[in-house]
Amino acid sequence: MSRVNIEIFLGILLVLITSSLVLVYGINEEERMAEYSAWEKARSIEVGAELFSAQCSRCHGTQGLGIQGLCPPLNDRNFFDSRLVEVAWSGTLEDYIVSTVSSGRLASTRPQLYPGEGTPAMPSFHENYGGPLREDQVRNIAAFILNWEETAQLIEVATGPVEDAVGTDITVELPEGDAVNGEALAVSIGCAACHIQAPTGPAWLADSGQVGIGERAAQRIADPDYTGNAQTAEQYLLESIVMSGVYLVPDYQDLMPNNYGETLAKQDVADLIAYMLTLK
Repeated sequence: MSRVNIEIFLGILLVLITSSLVLVYGINEEERMAEYSAWEKARSIEVGAELFSAQCSRCHGTQGLGIQGLCPPLNDRNFFDSRLVEVAWSGTLEDYIVSTVSSGRLASTRPQLYPGEGTPAMPSFHENYGGPLREDQVRNIAAFILNWEETAQLIEVATGPVEDAVGTDITVELPEGDAVNGEALAVSIGCAACHIQAPTGPAWLADSGQVGIGERAAQRIADPDYTGNAQTAEQYLLESIVMSGVYLVPDYQDLMPNNYGETLAKQDVADLIAYMLTLK
């Protein structure tokens, strides 16, 4: 066989091998792209979880279950099944989430449930609207919220009054409180976000020579400027929860939800008070 024939044979063989490789790669391309898409979705949800924790959890709760009297739940059946109908949104749920997170909401669609009658309701988060997040970050948050859809069908968060609500009578007899449950409740309904994690409200913990709320409660009612009706530290803490506007700590605004008397049970409030009294 001449050199030319050998070169032709090797060229044909190389073309056949290359074509076979391309064919095999093409056959597996659909599966490979599906795996890549699944990886991209998982990564987007993971990033969205971090962003949700940093930007959204203070109002909507760490698990998206909302905070009674402050913000509605996102991780429940009603959000996935009824929300678009409620607000007459004609697009997809993803588009609705992206739009709401991006531009915020000037007024709540359920003002009767939230402080200040839901005005303002939610700040804008997209950088195009003065917020801190890029487009991809907003979409990552949407991906994380949408990831709840399957399990959210099993959850329905109550937004109205609860049984055995504590009411607004600060002399009401409360059951014995559990400080451990109270600490968990303080996190889940957002108390810790404003009173421990951020200085939105008066700090609960001792700091810079100031005693914690467990001791400070008794001091408040002895202050000449105190305008409430509490006679004990426990009554002061109850009054602060269910009627926060009766007495405002200087330099702070009344940003507390105004319906805790209806949305918190006596046991819940007793547990919260028991926890606060441990913060000396």
